[in-house]
Amino acid sequence: MIHLPRVGPPPPFDPELAASLPAIAQAVPSTIVPDMIPALRQAMAEASPTDEDLRRNGAIDFEQRRIPGPDGAPEVPLLICRPHATTGPLPAVFFTHGGGMILGDNRNLLGEMLDWVQELQLVLVSVEYRLAPEHPYPAGLEDAYAGLRWTALHARELGVDPARLLVSGPSAGGGLAAALTLLVRDRGGPPLAGQLLACPMLDDRNDTPSSHQMAGVGAWDRTSNETGWAALLGARRDDDVPAYAAPARTEDLSGLPPLFIDVGSAETFRGEVVTYAARFWQAGGNAELHIWPGGFHGFDALVPQAALSRQARAARLAWLRKRLRR
Repeated sequence: MIHLPRVGPPPPFDPELAASLPAIAQAVPSTIVPDMIPALRQAMAEASPTDEDLRRNGAIDFEQRRIPGPDGAPEVPLLICRPHATTGPLPAVFFTHGGGMILGDNRNLLGEMLDWVQELQLVLVSVEYRLAPEHPYPAGLEDAYAGLRWTALHARELGVDPARLLVSGPSAGGGLAAALTLLVRDRGGPPLAGQLLACPMLDDRNDTPSSHQMAGVGAWDRTSNETGWAALLGARRDDDVPAYAAPARTEDLSGLPPLFIDVGSAETFRGEVVTYAARFWQAGGNAELHIWPGGFHGFDALVPQAALSRQARAARLAWLRKRLRR
């Protein structure tokens, strides 16, 4: 017999955010199953920012590169954004987009990151990694690592200060960024100044109290989470799942760069994020944890004008400013 965690009803949503949920559900259902993936990919591609959106009325310059893939794999596309007419060396954020490992590209939901480019005068390198289920683990992670390593090796060419390079990502991209820090530590570089993980997807076991509470509720529910993990891992289960695929499984969180991690109180990933932060501190790490009351998954990207969204983004900006100070 399976014993489910004892949980109460879902925590309440922030009222301002809750008012937006019906409209959000029309575009992004709370429950995603495999048959929906092609249509959702098409919809996200159609909503992708244009070149003019990236330029921000001339405030940002951008270029697109294709770098060698890992071990003979296809080339990896990078989108590189920098403040207009600036000279280096500038700090840099290596960004891994969200999308449950099944959706998105390197232009996915870049609004907040373009704000960082302007406000912090930094270089943004956004990687387009291969998606599951066509390309299961470790394809996406190895693409991201190839992009990160290339960025560090070409720091001078890019006008980047290699001592002020950090990784960041939301949702699945947050899980990838966490995995990158493990790879960097275990493969001996490149060194990182920090990791900023927004509502990261960390634990394939999908069995926390919050995952059960939020089944069928909000955004990216327990079934959606199973869809993403099953696509990424294929037949891998239990002891066959490496920590580089699901960072919550790592036994050693020591020796990692400083961590900013946040999550909504009313979302599937609340439990695994809180546990990850607690284990990070237990290992002696430097971590800052925020739990946004009433926030559903990805609330600040989906409802950026809400007061709670502005608070979350201000907290991330403040942490970045501190970590990237010369």
